[in-house]
Amino acid sequence: MDFDLTDEQRQVRDEVRRFAENEIKPDATEYDTEEKYPREIVEQAAEIGLTGANIPVEYGGVGYDTLTNAIIAEELFAADPGIGLCIQSTAFGADALVGFGTEEQKEAFLEPVATGDAIMGAAISEPDVGSDVSSVSTRAEKDGDEWVINGNKMWITNGSIGDYFVVLCKTDPEAEGRYNGFSQIVVEADRDGFEADKITGKLGIRASDTAELILDDVRVPEENLVGTRGAGFLQLMQFFDETRTGVAAQAVGIAKGAAERALDYAEDREQFSKPISEFQAIQHKLSEMHTQVEAARMLTYKSAWSVDNEDDQLTMLASMAKEFASRVAVEVADEAVQIHGGAGYVNDFDVERFYRDAKITQIYEGTSEIQKNIIARELLGKGMT
Repeated sequence: MDFDLTDEQRQVRDEVRRFAENEIKPDATEYDTEEKYPREIVEQAAEIGLTGANIPVEYGGVGYDTLTNAIIAEELFAADPGIGLCIQSTAFGADALVGFGTEEQKEAFLEPVATGDAIMGAAISEPDVGSDVSSVSTRAEKDGDEWVINGNKMWITNGSIGDYFVVLCKTDPEAEGRYNGFSQIVVEADRDGFEADKITGKLGIRASDTAELILDDVRVPEENLVGTRGAGFLQLMQFFDETRTGVAAQAVGIAKGAAERALDYAEDREQFSKPISEFQAIQHKLSEMHTQVEAARMLTYKSAWSVDNEDDQLTMLASMAKEFASRVAVEVADEAVQIHGGAGYVNDFDVERFYRDAKITQIYEGTSEIQKNIIARELLGKGMT
């Protein structure tokens, strides 16, 4: 693995950093406290290609590799995790269409997202289904040349503002095998029977829209089926290494943002007639925090490199990166609040928000406990059973 970024990657990093500094940071607290979706900022991000960063060029995107997308995530989340997620999540579900969709589906659903004219979502989790994806109960039954879908989806990013969603459904309940009989189907939000109920009061990433989806006899045309009928679960599994690497990059960004703010505060805040950065206890905290960030970054970059180079250890590396980086995000944000003292307990300073935002990286795209199970499974040479 080459540890040096390319000129293009450095240019992308610097451009995203400038965008984040100028457009995201100034209003981040407002969007967090009001739990308001930053539509104008997302539209500005689309103008510089950020909403189509992982969409192929032929469908209107930029087509960056996984490492470059990890760099983008790090910079966005270092500015503000909630708004960063809003920008990157506009293309949630796009990987299924890129990997298995028809040309007609790609043109219809990917191009508007890349240009900022539409927002996608991926609908997998349900009220009673979290880590055990194979327990999805949402049903899709064929009726002539249409699919009729019934079920509930929970914790869906972009749920109340998205234009269409890639929904994981049970299409063949009699199929043998725990992972068979599922399909992915695109469902437009303007279909009859589709309802979204926004979830408020979240601990963190409050700018990002989250909702429960209710599908009551929602009819979509048969051509909305993504890929092969009954292979939806296996399709989904093919992208977890990439998406978990993406969450690791988000966590690195959160840790980076918190560590940088703690350093700035320590240099400015004076106690006993000198900056608190001159106290050894604070120096030790800062050194440990920045060391943790660098370690998490290297593991995440290695995982991203492995996605692009089809490394045999990718699945283990992706879970290692997500588990470790998310733990670092939580720990570094905690120490950042500690360095700020009482000031870190109110939203006058960003670290209060980063402390709340960090926790989600240990939960979505597979909890930390699930990542440890995967790492152990890979070490012991055991596949899915």
